Amino acid sequence: MNDAENALSEQLAAIQAQLQQLGTQLNELQAKVSPLQQLSKQVTKIEQRLLAVGDLYRYQQLQDHLAAHRWYEADQETIQLIQEIEGVTNLEQLTPDDIRTFPCGQLQVLDQLWQSYSEEKFGFSVQVRIYQEVGGTFDTTIAQDQKLVEQWGERLGWREGDRWRKCSELDFSLEAPLGCHPSGWWNSPYGSKMTNYFLGRLLICEL
Repeated sequence: MNDAENALSEQLAAIQAQLQQLGTQLNELQAKVSPLQQLSKQVTKIEQRLLAVGDLYRYQQLQDHLAAHRWYEADQETIQLIQEIEGVTNLEQLTPDDIRTFPCGQLQVLDQLWQSYSEEKFGFSVQVRIYQEVGGTFDTTIAQDQKLVEQWGERLGWREGDRWRKCSELDFSLEAPLGCHPSGWWNSPYGSKMTNYFLGRLLICEL
């Protein structure tokens, strides 16, 4: 090996050593940054919930219904609150595209109220957890997998045989299936598309 080749070899070895050192430094930096990223997410979630709780008077009627176990009235009030938050007067005005930006903080407050007063039997987080248990993911909401939605509906007590039950047929008591309520909101005029978009929103909001 001549002098030129020796010099090139030494340069390559030096570059390789520097790359290894940079790789080690990058791994160390990532290890430090990862907890900070998680902390940032937690802070954001807390901020969202504080903003929603600051508007707590809005939820007083829902809280009263839930505390008294008036599940049907609470279900209807939940519909009214979702419409009010979105600035519409009926569900026909609220499109699947609109629901993709529904405030996570407001969803968390609604969910926490339902969970707290039903001993964690009802609520959006219970519903989305059951969706995941039957195989649902964010990707399946995008694909609008109807079979999964039907399996999910069966678990919630919303389907009987090959048909969707009317809201008036549901059991509005703590004897209802796990995750059965809130139920009326899901009866959107946009059907399965709204169901999938809203499930996707619940997953993004990490309920």
